[in-house]
Amino acid sequence: MRFNRLSPFATRALLATLLTLAALLPAPGATHAASPAIPGLTASMLSPDHWIARLDAPDAVVLDAAAIDAQNMAMRRDDASIQDPLALPNRLARRTVADWIEALSTRPTAPRFTVDGQVDAATLDGWMDALALDALPAQVTPRFGLVVRRANLRAFPTATRVFSRPGDTDIDRFQEDALFPGAPVAVLHASRDGDWLFVVSERYRAWVETTHIAIGTRDAVAGYAARAADGIVVTGATARTVFTPEAPAVSDVQLEMGVRVPRADRDATRVLHGQVPAFGHIVELPVRGDDGALSFMPALLPASADVADDVLPYTRAALIRQAFKFLGERYGWGHSYNARDCSGFVSEIYRSVGILLPRNTSAQATSPALNRIEVTADMPHAQRLQLLRDADVGDMVFIPGHVMMVIGHVDGEPWVIHDTAGMSVRDADGAIARLPLNGVVVTPVTPMLSGADGTTIDRITSIQRVR
Repeated sequence: MRFNRLSPFATRALLATLLTLAALLPAPGATHAASPAIPGLTASMLSPDHWIARLDAPDAVVLDAAAIDAQNMAMRRDDASIQDPLALPNRLARRTVADWIEALSTRPTAPRFTVDGQVDAATLDGWMDALALDALPAQVTPRFGLVVRRANLRAFPTATRVFSRPGDTDIDRFQEDALFPGAPVAVLHASRDGDWLFVVSERYRAWVETTHIAIGTRDAVAGYAARAADGIVVTGATARTVFTPEAPAVSDVQLEMGVRVPRADRDATRVLHGQVPAFGHIVELPVRGDDGALSFMPALLPASADVADDVLPYTRAALIRQAFKFLGERYGWGHSYNARDCSGFVSEIYRSVGILLPRNTSAQATSPALNRIEVTADMPHAQRLQLLRDADVGDMVFIPGHVMMVIGHVDGEPWVIHDTAGMSVRDADGAIARLPLNGVVVTPVTPMLSGADGTTIDRITSIQRVR
C-alpha cells in the first residue's frame, strides 16, 4: 500500500500526538498500570519553535567565527582528551603504543555475556591474544588514513557485542564510539588476523575494522582534511550520498551532523555516475582500493539534503533547532544502533555550529577549555536548583555518566533535551516508576529521581558553557 507523504507540520503534529499517547498507554501485553507520563510535557513542547519563541533575541550570535576559532584552539591545546593524529611523530616507542592499547583493551574481571550466554575464559584469552602486543616493534611507524564509511570504534578487535548482564543488550561494553567518513586517523597497530586496526583519531584511540580505513600518505590525508575544512557541512541529523550502481564506493554513504566534506573540482554540466549533477552538490569522498590504498572520488549529495556551505551561526535558536532534528531517535550507546548517545548527541549539535567538544561525558564535564561551573558535592539542593534556573539555552548539565542540554524554562522549571536510556519519576501513588525512554527526549529536570530517595539535581557535578 502506498501512502501520501505528510507535510513537515503534519509530521510534527503526528509525532507529538503519538509520543504523548505512548507515554500514557501500557506496553503491548502489559497487565500492570501504565508508567506515568513525563511531568508537564505538552505536545507543543515537542516543537523547536515553542522554545525559540520563549527567548529574547534567539538569533543573536553567541560567538562569531573568530571567537569559535579561538575556542577550538583552546580545546586542542588544553584538553588532554583531544589529540591531533596527523601531528604524531614519525616514530613512537613500543611502550607508548602498548600502554594506549592496554589502557583500552583491559581484560574484563566482572562476568561478561553475549547473546549466546556468559563469555568463557577461552574466549577472553582469544580476544587478548588478538591484540598481538608481542608483534609491536621497538619503534612504531604510524601510518595515516581516512575513514570511508561510518565505522564503530571498539575496545577489542571484535564485532561481538558484549554485555554486563544477560538480556541487557542495549549497552555493548566493547562499543566505544564511531568515526565518520573523511575523519583522519593515525594507524599504529593491527590485530593478529589483520582484520582490525588500532587507530588514533581526534577524540579517541580504539580498534576499527580494516575495511573502513583507506591508507595514504600523511600529506594526502592532511590535504583532504584541509579541503574539508572549507567544504560543505551536514546540518541535518544525517545526509546520504545518492545511490549509484556505477560507483559503489561512494554510493549511499551516510554523513552525520557537523561532518564536512570538500566540494569536488568538477564541471557541473558533466554527467556524474549516470546523472546530471546540477540537482545536487558534487563532493569529494575518500575511497579504499582493493589493496587498502587511499584515493578520492566525486560523489553527489542530493539538493534536498540538509547541508550548508558553512557551519551555522552559533545562536541559541540554532542549538535548539539542531537538537530537535534528533528528537525521538533511538538511544545508541557509543554511537551504536546507527545512532548516538548523550555525549555524542551534544557534541554533534555543537559541531554543526563549528565547535569542538570532547567525546565522553567524563571529559566534557571537566574540560578546562569550557566555561565550567563546578557543583560541589556539599552544595545545597536550593543552590543547585538556582544554578539550573539561571542556566541558558545550550548549557550542558552533567551528572555521572550523563549530559543534558538546557532548552529553556517554564514557570521557573528548567527543561532539557537529552539522549537517554530512561528516567525515574514518582507516579500518582508516590512510588518510583522507571520510564524506558531510550531516545532523544524533552523533559523537566526537577522531577527526575536518582536512587531510592535522591534527585537528579542532587547528583549534578558541573554545568559547562561555551561562551
